[in-house]
Amino acid sequence: MTMDKLSRRDFLKVAVGATAVTGFAPGLRRVVLEPFVSPPENTLPGQATWYASTCHQCPAGCGINVRVINGRAKKIEGNPLHPLNQGKLCARGQAGLQVLYNPDRLKNAVQQTGGRGSRKYEPLYWPEAMDILVEKISTLSNPNRMAFLGGMLPSHLFRLVSEFLTALDAPPPVIFDLHSALEGRVAAELLTQTFFGSRELPIYDLARSDVVFSFGANFLETWMSPVAQSAAYGFMRQGQLGGRGFFVQFEPRLSATAASADEWVPIKPGCEGFVALAIGRIIVEERLGHVGGHRPHAGLYQNVDINEMATASEMSVESLRRLARIFADGERAVAIPGGYLSGQVNGLSSMQAVLALNLLAAQIGRVGGVFLSQPIPDANLTQQPQISSFEETMDLIERMNAGDVDLLLICASNPLYELPASAGFAEAIKKVPFVVSFSPFIDETAVWSDLILPDHTYLESWGYQLPRPGADRPVVSSQQPVVRPLHDTRSTADVFLTLAARLGGNVADVLRWSDVAQFVQESVSSLHNSSLSAYDAQTQSGFWALWRQYGGWWSQSEILREPDVIDLDRSLPVVNPTFAGQAHDFPYHFYPYASIGLSDGRGANLPWLQETPDPMTTASWSTWVELNPQTANALGVKDNDIIRVISPYGELEAPVVVFPGLRPDVVAIPIGQGHSDFGRFAEKRGKNPLGLVVLISDPNTGSLAWGSTRVRLEPTGKKQTLARLENLDGEGRETLH
Repeated sequence: MTMDKLSRRDFLKVAVGATAVTGFAPGLRRVVLEPFVSPPENTLPGQATWYASTCHQCPAGCGINVRVINGRAKKIEGNPLHPLNQGKLCARGQAGLQVLYNPDRLKNAVQQTGGRGSRKYEPLYWPEAMDILVEKISTLSNPNRMAFLGGMLPSHLFRLVSEFLTALDAPPPVIFDLHSALEGRVAAELLTQTFFGSRELPIYDLARSDVVFSFGANFLETWMSPVAQSAAYGFMRQGQLGGRGFFVQFEPRLSATAASADEWVPIKPGCEGFVALAIGRIIVEERLGHVGGHRPHAGLYQNVDINEMATASEMSVESLRRLARIFADGERAVAIPGGYLSGQVNGLSSMQAVLALNLLAAQIGRVGGVFLSQPIPDANLTQQPQISSFEETMDLIERMNAGDVDLLLICASNPLYELPASAGFAEAIKKVPFVVSFSPFIDETAVWSDLILPDHTYLESWGYQLPRPGADRPVVSSQQPVVRPLHDTRSTADVFLTLAARLGGNVADVLRWSDVAQFVQESVSSLHNSSLSAYDAQTQSGFWALWRQYGGWWSQSEILREPDVIDLDRSLPVVNPTFAGQAHDFPYHFYPYASIGLSDGRGANLPWLQETPDPMTTASWSTWVELNPQTANALGVKDNDIIRVISPYGELEAPVVVFPGLRPDVVAIPIGQGHSDFGRFAEKRGKNPLGLVVLISDPNTGSLAWGSTRVRLEPTGKKQTLARLENLDGEGRETLH
């Protein structure tokens, strides 16, 4: 039968036969979306169909609606029914189409034929790829010699991977990615455990607060759940509760969040906790506020000297008193400890000082204050990725270096880019006999993998997601394929289910589902009869349809949980910051920050995000070094002059952006560029500032102290013109000729 004479009927017969012989048929359901040349009932060619699903451009878990025409996804919008983002969506969420249609996606499973790092790949049939992986697992001398390293996995995938490893008696997954480290998720969870006895992320009720003190929380950009937080911030500013709300941002750089504040306090790095301690001591000492006496909390501040805190933070006592009165006079004041605090060696102590202000204002469990998420009424659905500390990640690297890992599985993580070079992952991965990546792109880590089993994009997959931090009610977001898979890729969840079936025994009994669609349908079926549901379904099949149509399951009304405060019978710790590098050799504090578009670098392969200007400098498509005008004048450099930034560990060169929204003793560089691999839009563009970061951590949390490195600067005499909409002073403004 020649190809030019192959009819559509014969083609379908061949396609069905091909599915049967691949060996994937028993463990993979092929979801057939009808071609629009033969449209389903009530559907016309060219007519848009909307599918509800979940965004995976960051861990927040926003609900989305995807417009599909003739089987092709055309536009992504926020789901107006979803209680988390309420129809809103950020630029990264909108750019999800470029993940789906990216020309650099792997189109099939591949194996490196020239050895790891050779970038010479040979396509593999999936049955052959699965044979290789099954053989590697089956021949391990001990399950402890297998390791799984992942990023913030979707909830359904984390559950399957965890149960797979447990059934094999293998070590639990190590979960680490740069985005979570910059957000300070580990420290935030431990902080909640310290105050409330529950390790989870708190919810700050921004929408109904009237005074907000944010310490390094860029909640309008990349921190935690920025879309939901932006909507809440907008509600607060509209004055619908009787006042516009007053907002103070404490951080050393004028971010887009700080630019939206009523007042920006350019605080000295590492001294955020001192300011919070001083404000708290003043409130207690002067009996400020509307909540009566502060005797129950006076002991928290017995070791705090206001003058010492003022000197250490380089703020006047009068300024601290003014801020204390503003916070105490608020009817619904809330203080937020952000990710930048966790990037310091004294991170947890600083965050404790900030959260304690909410105790003084009696804002725990009150409107405009601090809450916890109401749990989902099904224990199986509550399994969430437990973020590993940086020290736990370093323990894995030590195991790899010691030759104790024979098989390494890497999913949704790019440690060769996301970890500081000083962590030594590049050397450690070479000592692992076999490495498997599930990346749909050839990134820096996939280059050093033997086998790449590319995952579907989230627009081609089934799944579910519990938003973290949660919404104002219990939520389980749905994920469904909105289009047929474009390439011969496989859902990583289906790969693990197929592995379980092939390995047999206990792991096959535990992971008994034939495919991920069946697993998801069975997992969420327990919500069918919940009295909390926002919609009513008479049957299981009806619930399954509504769950996909709505974009998930959630309660009809708001249900926030009031935390139980643990009795804190000790004083708050006063811990001085420490930095890598002596001040006389390295006079500037290094401040790496997540790009609002590229995030931690995961968006660098999407041209829509590459060309999105930074909101504060208007620069794009490259890396730059931000200097205060005073610092730039002292060094004799101007915009576009290339400067060398040197830390105790490494150095880089990049053009200067003179930026007045920065302390003179701080050097700021955006994270996101500097990929050596990751596709044509990301490769060899800019520099990765993590190469400057020295390996130190907060001893109380094990978190990477990514903000505790000092640097020095050297002009190079070279220039590089940055792509910018315009300079801050208007010089070089674009004009029409």
